[in-house]
Formats: sequence, structure tokens, C-alpha cells
Amino acid sequence: MQANPLLRNGLIYLLILVAVGALFFQVFNQPRQANQIPISRVALDVQNGLVKKISSTANTLTITYKDIGVTATAAKTTRDTSIARELLDLGVSADKLAAVEVVNEQPAQWGDLLTILSGFLPLIFVGALFFFLMRQAQSGNNQAMSFGKSRARMFSPDKPTVTFADVAGVDEAKAELQEVVEFLKEPEKFTALGARIPKGVLLVGPPGTGKTLLARAVAGEANVPFFSISGSEFVEMFVGVGASRVRDLFENAKRNSPCIVFVDEIDAVGRHRGAGLGGSHDEREQTLNQILVEMDGFDTDTNVIIVAATNRPDILDPALMRPGRFDRRVILDRPDMNGRKQILGVHTRGKPIDPDVKLDEVAKQTPGFSGADIENLVNEAAILAARRNKKSVGLNELIESIEKVIAGPERKSRLINNEEKRIIAYHEAGHAVVMRMLPSCDPIVKVSIISRGMALGYTIGRPEDDRYLQHKSKFMDDLSGLLGGRAAEELVFGDITTGASNDLERATDLARAMVTRYGMSEKLGPRTFGNREELVFLGREISEQRNYSDKIAEQIDDEVKRIISNGYTKAKEILTTYRDKLDAVVNRLIQQETIEASEFEAIFGETPKLAPMPFPMPVPA
Repeated sequence: MQANPLLRNGLIYLLILVAVGALFFQVFNQPRQANQIPISRVALDVQNGLVKKISSTANTLTITYKDIGVTATAAKTTRDTSIARELLDLGVSADKLAAVEVVNEQPAQWGDLLTILSGFLPLIFVGALFFFLMRQAQSGNNQAMSFGKSRARMFSPDKPTVTFADVAGVDEAKAELQEVVEFLKEPEKFTALGARIPKGVLLVGPPGTGKTLLARAVAGEANVPFFSISGSEFVEMFVGVGASRVRDLFENAKRNSPCIVFVDEIDAVGRHRGAGLGGSHDEREQTLNQILVEMDGFDTDTNVIIVAATNRPDILDPALMRPGRFDRRVILDRPDMNGRKQILGVHTRGKPIDPDVKLDEVAKQTPGFSGADIENLVNEAAILAARRNKKSVGLNELIESIEKVIAGPERKSRLINNEEKRIIAYHEAGHAVVMRMLPSCDPIVKVSIISRGMALGYTIGRPEDDRYLQHKSKFMDDLSGLLGGRAAEELVFGDITTGASNDLERATDLARAMVTRYGMSEKLGPRTFGNREELVFLGREISEQRNYSDKIAEQIDDEVKRIISNGYTKAKEILTTYRDKLDAVVNRLIQQETIEASEFEAIFGETPKLAPMPFPMPVPA
């Protein structure tokens, strides 16, 4: 049994403290040499009858005088002769010596021992310090010797903090991981049928979809030890540290098996080998090689499950992804409307919410939100309600928080003159009117000319249902809606501003994607153009390799221009036809700065949407 490290270190510290204290007292507490007289002077004073008492030790005399009570010290000339014989030899008469009280005192034995030990104090101090440093190095507690130790944090199964009840909106992923939990709880149920326990589970999904939360829930449900570490914690500046930490992590996991090891952001060490600046022998690849061996090497009789999370599965090494290492790949996508409602229910649990708040209505207005976005939304709503001194969170706070998460906080302090305010109003109204009249655009929820974040105004459209496929007609209508603001500026003022810069960028990207990625150009046909390249060690797209000629490049540019021009022309036609609606929306915006969906629809009344655009669109000769 190993000694308690705190007790061991405490004894060492105590030894060093005693050595330093003894050295201090030895140096600064030397006996005082005041009033020291020669032995001949003592003999003369005894002969003259001035001495009352003489106390004698081995080599020191203490003389006490009669009248003045002064004490002095003297040194004996020899240690083996008594003080009486020594004084008689110095000429003191026997009767004078008899009048003096002579006391022979025995010296303290420990005093001599302390005197001897004081000479060895520096050596004792250096030896204790050397012993302390060696013990620290052997135990591996100091930083210089602990680089190879794993930085994984172990969570005890006694107090699970997260369970599957705290995870919502990912029912399919929970079902996949529920089997892993059953493997850990009842392995004999599966081994009886010849099934083996999965080696690893890879959680894949965009940021904020709950990968880490789901891994913690698996540990809480399985009631087994849980080791958590980030992929970036393996590699340090020293060679071999990453592989050493992997070995130490799996040794600890095997000692505590069955258990779960969770590696967050595994792409930090699991990237494709043989790529990047380090060639094929850099430190990260040695760490990956050690992970591959530990997950499926010769030692396979361990009940250790590796759960890893990443949002970049495309850059992971193929050897890491094969069955036998990561047997399962669980996809966590952004939740649909039903999933968002469940997540809202989890995050509003225990919070004072107004009874009239319908979570399905809030979920309908948050398409594309991840679980982290919804958590932030509920938290912002609670902060907003507290700022307004309310006792509960209402629907207004939730809706306003949605806009804050999307576009940023309101900036009512930004001063805008009347002319610019009118331009912004026509710009946003142009978006809203075009989107209202085109059949494939999302319904308008809110139009505002209040600044939020970097935007001077905003128009929000919400889809009625979640969409997983996008139609060409939807792209064309959305493109016209994006260009509606610029079209309104040109139509009303005969001039254009920089306010449409972001709209133009999004419209151009959409039109180019229609031509080069989705094959939605009748002139170029159903094919894609360009191979997108990315460097593995950067993890992002840096260029596009052209696999087409210069002539095709010109045709792509022409098609992008044609699609954008058609959308812009369509937007101007709609705004010209419904100029009265445009002016009505602008007047309302200037008066109250914000228009909700009901007010917006009241302006249009029974005006029907336009008929769908004919397909395919005519290609100019």
C-alpha cells in the first residue's frame, strides 16, 4: 500500500523547516561574550575578598561578585584540574578560597550533541532537498516528469448528472446509443447470441447539436466510469507525448472497465495521415497510430467503449473509420420542428413560463436552430424578462430573443436621419412585397427598420414546414426576394446605395451554386463544375480546381448573370405593379418602425399571390 502523498510531502517539508530553523538559531543565537575576564583577574579578586560565588563547568567559569551583584565569565586554563587547585596555584590563600562558594556543575549532554550537529546542518539541508526532488521525480507529480500522463478527467458513476431524459430532439441517435448502454449493463444478453460489444461510436453533426451532451447521457445511463478528454490535449511540443498519453489513458480505462472514454473533437488527432506540413512522421500521426492500436490491436478483450465527436468526418483517417474501431456512426442533424419543440420543453423545464406560451408556435419560428441555439434563446428570453421586472417569461420575450439570436441586439441608439430612414424603409418593404407576391417564398413574419447588429433593417420570413429538398422555382423566387430591396431603391429614388451589398453577395452565391453544383442551368445541362479543394491540416475549403475550359467558364458567368438578371427584372415588375402596396408598407414602417405578420397581410387584403414561374425558363438565343 502506498503512503499518502500529502503525508510524505508534509514530513519532507517539516524536515527542511527544522533544518533551516536550527541553522538560524545556531548562527544568530551564539552565546554572548560580554564581561569575560582572564583567570588571573579572578584569582586576584578572590584574594581581595570581592568574589561571592564561582560556578565551574568543563571549561567555563561564572563569577558572581558580592556587593555589586555583577556576573562575569572566565575561561579555565585546563579542563582536567579543579577550579580550587587552579586558584591555589595562582597564589590565592586557602582561607580566602574557603570564603568563596565554589560549585562544580555538570554540562548538559544534549548541548554538546547540538554543537556537533550544528556543524552538519548545511549537509543535512542539502541532503533533504535532494531527497525531496528525487521522490517528486519518481512519483511523477511534478510537471517536468508528467508530460506522458493522460489529461483525461474521470467522472464517477455514483452521481450521474445527465441522462437521456435531458436530451431531446435526437430520438434516432438516442435509440442507437441505448443499445450501447444495454451492452454495458447486460453484456451476457448479447454475447449469448454471438454479438460482440461495439468498439467505438462516432457522433457526427454540426456544432451545437448535442454531441457532447449525448455522450454524457450515455455515461449517466450506463452507470459506469466515464473518461473525458479533448483531442487537442494529446499533443504537446515534446516528441512522443501524444502516444504516451494515449497509452496511459487506455491503461486507466482498462483498470476501470467496463467504462466509456469520450474524445471530443477527435479530428484534432484523427486527420488523414500523410497530409499536411509534417509529412508522414509528425507527432500527431504517431498519436493517431497509437489510438488505432489501442482500439483494435492484439489486446481486444476489454470492455472499453470509445465515444468520439466531430463535425468534420470527411477529414478523418480511413483506418480510424473502419468497423472494429468505430463500428457505428451516429448522425446528429439540426432538429426538425417536433425536435425543436421537445428541446424547448427541456430548456423551459423549471422556468416560470406564461401559460399562454405555446411551444409549438415558438418551434415553428426557429427553423435551422440547433439545440445550443434554442438553449441560448430561452436564456436570452429569461434575461429579457428579468430586465423588464416580470415574474415569468412571456411569448413577446421569446419572439424578441429569436430575432436577437438571428440578427443581434437592437440598436435604437443609432441615429438615422429622415432621408436614410426612408431609403431603409423602401429597401425592406421591397424585400417584403416581392416575397409576399411570389408563391415559393416563405411567409413574412416581421418587417422592421430598427437596426440590429450590423443590419440597418431586416425582413424575416418563416417556412410553414421543414424542407429537406429545394426546388428550382424556390431558388428563383428567393433570388428575386433578395434583390427586391435593390430594385425598390432604383425604382423609387432612381439611385442605388450600399445597403444591398449582403443581398447581392447571397444572390450571386445562390445563382452560382444553381449552375455549378445543382445542375439547374438549361444551357449547360445537368452537370457540376469544379472540384472543391481543401487542405486537411487547415480543415476548410481554400480553392476550387477548375475541371472545365475557359469557354465553359465564360458560359458559367453568362448563366449566373442571366439568372440574377431574370430575378432582378421579376422583382422590379412586381414592385412596379404593386407600387401602392409598397408605399403603404413604407408609410406604416416610418410611423411605427415594425410591422408584424397580421398587419402586413392586412395591407394586402385579398390580393392573391402570383402564379408559379413556368418551368423550364426560356433560354435566350
